[in-house]
Amino acid sequence: MFTQNTMNTSNSNISATLALWYAQNKRDLPWRNINNPYLIWISEIILQQTRVNQGMNYYLRFIERFSTVSELAEADEDEVLKYWQGLGYYSRARNLHKAARMISTDFKGIFPDKHIDVLKLMGVGEYTAAAICSFAYNQPYAVVDGNVFRFLSRLFGIETAIDSSNGKKEFTTLAQKLLSKTNPGLHNQAIMEFGALQCVPISPNCDSCPLKSICKAFELNLVANLPIKTIKAKVTHRFFNYLFIEYQGYTYIQQRVSKDIWQNLYEFPLIESNRLLEIDELLEERDFKSLFEGIDRIEIIEKTNQKKHILSHRVIFSQFISIKISGKITELDKLIIIPIEEIDRYPVSRLMELYLEKLRLKN
Repeated sequence: MFTQNTMNTSNSNISATLALWYAQNKRDLPWRNINNPYLIWISEIILQQTRVNQGMNYYLRFIERFSTVSELAEADEDEVLKYWQGLGYYSRARNLHKAARMISTDFKGIFPDKHIDVLKLMGVGEYTAAAICSFAYNQPYAVVDGNVFRFLSRLFGIETAIDSSNGKKEFTTLAQKLLSKTNPGLHNQAIMEFGALQCVPISPNCDSCPLKSICKAFELNLVANLPIKTIKAKVTHRFFNYLFIEYQGYTYIQQRVSKDIWQNLYEFPLIESNRLLEIDELLEERDFKSLFEGIDRIEIIEKTNQKKHILSHRVIFSQFISIKISGKITELDKLIIIPIEEIDRYPVSRLMELYLEKLRLKN
């Protein structure tokens, strides 16, 4: 737990030390050294659940297509999701789209410059609002992300769990007290970058740390033990049997409209089960029989090997069954029929995308 005495003896130097380290070590990233709140917003939403090296190309491609709030607001959701494809956590893209439309209607197309208004945007929480307001407008709101939690926990030897309500309040209060009042934007960039590059989760190089002389975790040999996190999310397993149905150069897809993973993305018809099914078991499934009722001939072409796909709190075990049918049937009218070569126009999950990549290589 940090104390007022600790704050008094170190606070005056911490921000300056971070700023100096940042000037010497920061990465050259396209969303830095700008004050465009729209571009900063896009980068922050992408980086919420994506590492910098993974998100870079997505960011560049996204802002090339949607270079302004109005361009994003006027786009169809399917197109926005398509440009987001592969990044995962698709609610981020849907919220971006809704927020862009909110800016267009409620703020006359101008990105809001008040913290309270930025917080009103869909998908924007305290961290993202603080990042936008400090980076774009140099307003005094401290950012507290995973990197900041880890840095503060170690520097001050804080053993309060970062995923507890008390912990979040404690770290937010501390971050705000440390914040540079003259240049909060620079301070926030520096503290986040320090956590990302210097005070890393595993085996940080403490000997090269410019703050090791005041770091409680280094002094007490607790670096590997901090920060503390108590809540472990339950991981569920799900089993997806996908049906790639071919009919005279066409295939069938459906949109995931329920509030589940991959909402509003497209996929092949799916039979979910309590384990992956063998072909003879699949043929006896009620949903399978119902789907193909009235078809004279069903030809099973191929069944892929099991694919394990890991999401944040779910593990998806999947397989794709390639099927050729002899004619159109009424039950399939509930699905979307498209030419096979046009499937790339639709936003799909990374799991679907990987299968389609293999399919293109085969053909």
